[in-house]
Amino acid sequence: MAHDSENEHVLRQIDENLKRVYQQKLDEDLPDRFKSLIEQLKTQSQGGGAPR
Repeated sequence: MAHDSENEHVLRQIDENLKRVYQQKLDEDLPDRFKSLIEQLKTQSQGGGAPR
């Protein structure tokens, strides 16, 4: 049926768009604030003392 073909086309477009957006997010740099928090957590877990 033409309706099934149209649905498949729409689903394929949705799939491609979701993959593209997800990949763009993966390619973005981590914000500096998160990098700083990660470093603080690493320091704490290594016995480096209290957070700043």
